[in-house]
Amino acid sequence: MNPYILTTLLFGLGLGTTITFASSHWLFAWMGLEINTLAIIPLMAQSHHPRAVEATTKYFLAQATAAAMLLFASISNAWLSGQWDIHQMSHPLPTTLITLALALKIGLAPLHTWMPEVLQGLDLTTGLILSTWQKLAPFCLLLQVQPANATLLLVLGITSTLVGGWGGLNQTQLRKILAYSSIAHLGWMILVLQFSPSLTFLTLLVYFIMTFSLFISFKISNATNINTLATSWAKAPALTSIIPLILLSLGGLPPLTGFLPKWLILQELTKQDLTPLATVAALSALLSLFFYLRLSYAMTLTMTPNNLTATLPWRLPSLQTTLPLAIASSATICLLPLAPATAALFTW
Repeated sequence: MNPYILTTLLFGLGLGTTITFASSHWLFAWMGLEINTLAIIPLMAQSHHPRAVEATTKYFLAQATAAAMLLFASISNAWLSGQWDIHQMSHPLPTTLITLALALKIGLAPLHTWMPEVLQGLDLTTGLILSTWQKLAPFCLLLQVQPANATLLLVLGITSTLVGGWGGLNQTQLRKILAYSSIAHLGWMILVLQFSPSLTFLTLLVYFIMTFSLFISFKISNATNINTLATSWAKAPALTSIIPLILLSLGGLPPLTGFLPKWLILQELTKQDLTPLATVAALSALLSLFFYLRLSYAMTLTMTPNNLTATLPWRLPSLQTTLPLAIASSATICLLPLAPATAALFTW
């Protein structure tokens, strides 16, 4: 892609998200979301591969549906209450519609079905943008919609953690596994959204760091399914020893960073007398942990001689810069000792 066009599209991505962040009027927020969607579509279809074009079309249809629903809900709110302000949501009908529209935007279950298919059709770099940056603007709006429908948020959250766990069990494609991982993590964030917005923000931040590490690792090792992952030790031995730790951090195992948000969320749910919900969420994390362990096993414990159909790659020097991966993977693995400071900073 032409660097000037790429710069313009990336600027559009940043501008759309910033407009949504800065807006207190529903029309401006909707406009920011639309600029965001329109900026990423050429990035998604830039390879002109039929799968990329199909993924882009599915993404556009899902986002257009969510945007139309959001616009309808905000107009309904203005009609019922005379207010366009994001913080003035007095009627339950537009509040529920807006919550569902934003859930469709970010891919919460049961409105998640577009997410794995779209991510599977993209390259890893665009998939990383879709899994991280594109979640910011809708999350900003979800945090501002008050009073939210508490039951709806809890149902969306627990459904997402369960679907994210179950859906990834039978997958062999890494991008689909990452999509279901994203759905499960979003479910954890939504569960605690109404009780502690700052804790949701902390979880989102930790999820971004872990996902960035994993996407960049897969990009460097050029892995898109479990078979190629199993032969990556021949190409990047050091990376092969780091990726299982990143995967286990995503699964939420102590003493890795991914344990911190799950620990604080379970504590907060228990404080709110939602112990059964916390129990189901903790059990659903075991489902996700299974497929992370499956990937770790394929990477580190299946060595030759074995009957993999993939050929071993040449150990050629990588031309990609690894400094961002070094910083992100260190944060993914080593930040749990900062838990007391983090808890004090994010739980007020």
